[in-house]
Amino acid sequence: MLIQLREFLLNGLTGSHPQRVLNNPPGQEIPPAPMERLDEALRLLLNRLIGDAISPDGKEVDYQWLRSSSLFTRDFRNLTIALNRFDPPQLRSRAEQICFWINLYNVLALHAVIELNVHTSVSERWGGLAFFRQAAYCVGGQRLSLDDIEHGILRANRGHPFLPGPQFAKNDPRLAWALPRVDARIHFALNCASRSCPPIGVYRPTHLDQQLDLAAAHFVEQDIERVGETGLRLSSIFRWYQQDFGGVEGVIDFLLRFLPAGDPRRGWLVENRRSVNLLYRPYDWQLNRL
Repeated sequence: MLIQLREFLLNGLTGSHPQRVLNNPPGQEIPPAPMERLDEALRLLLNRLIGDAISPDGKEVDYQWLRSSSLFTRDFRNLTIALNRFDPPQLRSRAEQICFWINLYNVLALHAVIELNVHTSVSERWGGLAFFRQAAYCVGGQRLSLDDIEHGILRANRGHPFLPGPQFAKNDPRLAWALPRVDARIHFALNCASRSCPPIGVYRPTHLDQQLDLAAAHFVEQDIERVGETGLRLSSIFRWYQQDFGGVEGVIDFLLRFLPAGDPRRGWLVENRRSVNLLYRPYDWQLNRL
């Protein structure tokens, strides 16, 4: 009951309608699901996006070109509309599930920037709460926002780090799609259209572990820096989702796991882990546009 009340109040505050989604245009017939697997079609779409609209490093997007391209106005829209008939339980393995939800999150964020007319930052309204709640698809008959995908499904229903309670209530049918446990590496695969986000990639079940390792290693190597004698500055991601890493000690273990063996920061952290002072860099929410 408390979760339903929270959602009702937040919907009113942020202007998020529980029936409004980006992939169900009024008056447009919902096509049958494509012959090929929809998760594979989603990967193919992301490959095309990366080739045509996203910078080689995966960090910036040409939204102006994308908005008027047939890739968006036809192929992108047709695939996302087909999500209405998609049945997530057909994703049998954990790797298939993680890949699908990561890829869908990244596509939805791109779509929402265009449809919601975001020009400077996804945090323009209510510190980003409005964007992350209004950006939503209907998947298999259920509404899923960016927050629902990240906090409800990929983070095993742990809930938003700044809001009380889990993302889904116990009687919520979407809870059946939640992963059984959190893999902290997913935080370096999700791109919310902001400059501090990790790069956009295409995740595949057959290579998921290697891809998540590479994503985490790349982010850690590029992100952390020593400050003075005891300080270590790193992304706010490690503060917001500290519980996903296993607390402060878990964050340090994660950094040691992904820093290269010969990196001087790794040797310093091994020697000073008991006295290190973790400092968190302000997140740059400016739109990741070219």
